[in-house]
Amino acid sequence: MDKLIEAIKKSTCTAALTGAGVSTLCGIPDFRGPQGLYRNPDAERIFDIDWFDRDPAIYYRGCRELVYGLGDFAPGPVHRALKTLEDAGHLDGIITQNIDMLHQKAGSSRVYEVHGSPVLHHCRRCGAEKTFAEILRLIAANGGAAALGDPYVPRCACGGAFKPDITFFGEALPEAAFRQAQELAARADVLLVLGTSLTVFPAAALPQLTLRRGGQVFIVNAQETALDGRAAGCARDLAAFAAAIEQAFA
Repeated sequence: MDKLIEAIKKSTCTAALTGAGVSTLCGIPDFRGPQGLYRNPDAERIFDIDWFDRDPAIYYRGCRELVYGLGDFAPGPVHRALKTLEDAGHLDGIITQNIDMLHQKAGSSRVYEVHGSPVLHHCRRCGAEKTFAEILRLIAANGGAAALGDPYVPRCACGGAFKPDITFFGEALPEAAFRQAQELAARADVLLVLGTSLTVFPAAALPQLTLRRGGQVFIVNAQETALDGRAAGCARDLAAFAAAIEQAFA
């Protein structure tokens, strides 16, 4: 941690790449964890665009708590530590694989959501737009997010189903956000890789851009990653990382 903090203090551009481990500290299940989404028998279909177009109820059933219950969760220690780092003038941006909007809830101002976000929903038929708050109100007015049985599917006046702007399997990543993430990783002197196993591509390739220009990558993740051998430092305890940042920069 001392080496990491010293590197941040000397850096002219520091960025963070965050994954599911940052959110599990808040109580949100990891997709692949013991209580995660992938234990659901419909897991392969929930975030599949072809299945959404066939039967959007599969998505709304599978995500009624994971996505539409996000209001019950508050930012955790890593979200707060990164906000502290930004406020101290030592963080140029956050690249996140998460779709829970908790970095923004913590107050971070430069967040690049490379797997999309549910902040906006669009009709699959005509493209009409609704906000996350509007979709929540529709769900609440029609049985609630945790209702049993077939879930309510928010639909447009044209009859099309509203889909969140989360990147589903079969869809391209959000072009602007991913381009900005690449640019940030490429110019970073220090990239903090936090709570991600670096197994989901193309986001997992972003640290290579930092290494290619001679920058340092520090990894804090509960499990080993394929990039540990090239990292300037590795640790396993995200809570300890957050505490160290707060102590050094608050």
